[in-house]
Amino acid sequence: MANIRSRCDSFFTRILSGRTMSYKQIFAIFLPLWVDQAFIISLNMLNTAMVSSSGVAAVSAVSMVDSLNLFLLNVFVAVATGGTVIVAQYKGNHDHMMMSKAAAQALLSVTCLATGLAVVLLILHGPMLTFLFGAAEQEVLDNARIYMIASYISYPSFAVYQAVCGALRGASDTKSSLAISMITNISYVLMNFFFVTLLDMGVLGLSISLNLSRLLGMGCSLLYLLRLNHSFALEWKDLLRFDFQIIKRVMTVGIPFAAEQMFFNGGKLLTQTFVVQLGTYSMTTYAICNSLTPLTQITGNALGLTTVTVVGQCMGHKDPDDAKKFSKSLVGVSCAAFLVMQLIIYPLLPVLISLFSPPEEIVPVIYRIMIFTAAANPLMWSTSFVLPNALRAAGDSKFTSIASMCSMWLFRVVLGYVFGIILPFGITGVWCAMLLEWGVRSVVFLIRFKSGKWTKHQLI
Repeated sequence: MANIRSRCDSFFTRILSGRTMSYKQIFAIFLPLWVDQAFIISLNMLNTAMVSSSGVAAVSAVSMVDSLNLFLLNVFVAVATGGTVIVAQYKGNHDHMMMSKAAAQALLSVTCLATGLAVVLLILHGPMLTFLFGAAEQEVLDNARIYMIASYISYPSFAVYQAVCGALRGASDTKSSLAISMITNISYVLMNFFFVTLLDMGVLGLSISLNLSRLLGMGCSLLYLLRLNHSFALEWKDLLRFDFQIIKRVMTVGIPFAAEQMFFNGGKLLTQTFVVQLGTYSMTTYAICNSLTPLTQITGNALGLTTVTVVGQCMGHKDPDDAKKFSKSLVGVSCAAFLVMQLIIYPLLPVLISLFSPPEEIVPVIYRIMIFTAAANPLMWSTSFVLPNALRAAGDSKFTSIASMCSMWLFRVVLGYVFGIILPFGITGVWCAMLLEWGVRSVVFLIRFKSGKWTKHQLI
């Protein structure tokens, strides 16, 4: 046993330790993030399964609006990620006062953005619903309207929760961000069970649960940030005072990433309109596959978040060699993790698919899409999504954003239309276009990483 422990210690020291931090510190950052991602993704799948009990119209409506939510909510996540990067670099530079200021300004910026956007979207929700999903059946549209309004109302509370958790991740306090996330997401599932399953309130029950759980998450995150944490020294007045110099640094990372998320998820949203044209069964297939595939991506998502903190602290410590080493190692671990996760999850597919009570006609299509995704995940996902997080954490956000936007629109959107609508491949063709786009992103980011240009930026 001692020999095995010694060999493991030697292995992890070789691939995941450097001058900036040790593998034990990286594990301390990663493990809470892994648990967080496992909870979020698993609970989202359960939520979709609960909503599916209300019929295909309900699950299709939620899937449609969530594609729009993904487009908009990731803007807030992007700006919050700007805060994560700046906090991480100040952490690496051992400047605790500036860490606190960066956290406060990231929170203030994201909250103002989310509130303003929510007001505008509530006013325009009717025309947006007609423009984006007008081809859907009337029952689907009625459910979508309820869920859309509720989603917009929840944006400010979601933004606050994300900004606080992002700042905590930048400071390596991932255990606290995990606790806040678990409170938010577990309460969401429990409320859904009460309102959707027990009271049979359908999409309305889901909407009530969404807002109550996000309000709870916002309250817990603010309470922890201002009263209980040891990473930052903040008071209420610090959250009401603009410091445009720090905001500029946060936005140096946040704005390109936000633009990337808007264009990237805008492409996803446009792809969703292709799926709408293919009918309710295709929409349901798309929704179920979007709930199942993230199960295999739990470790990859956690490693992507870990990469932002680790590489950010390396660059703040002025150690680009460590940043390169950790980037390679974390991408490699992510690739290997996909093989392990798929060996665990894919034998359970019959049980997982049955949770959604899908029509028999679409079950073979779901299996086909999942098999294609299993082949693509280990080869392309990590270099397509974990690696750009390393570039972004070093300040190379402009390049990563432009590359992501171009690959999305030139490949996923165009090929999705060709394969899904023009050619007779339907929803499978739309999905395969996405997998091909991962391959293009991988090649571009690998070339950028090997060039070393991403280490030449200075954020602080």
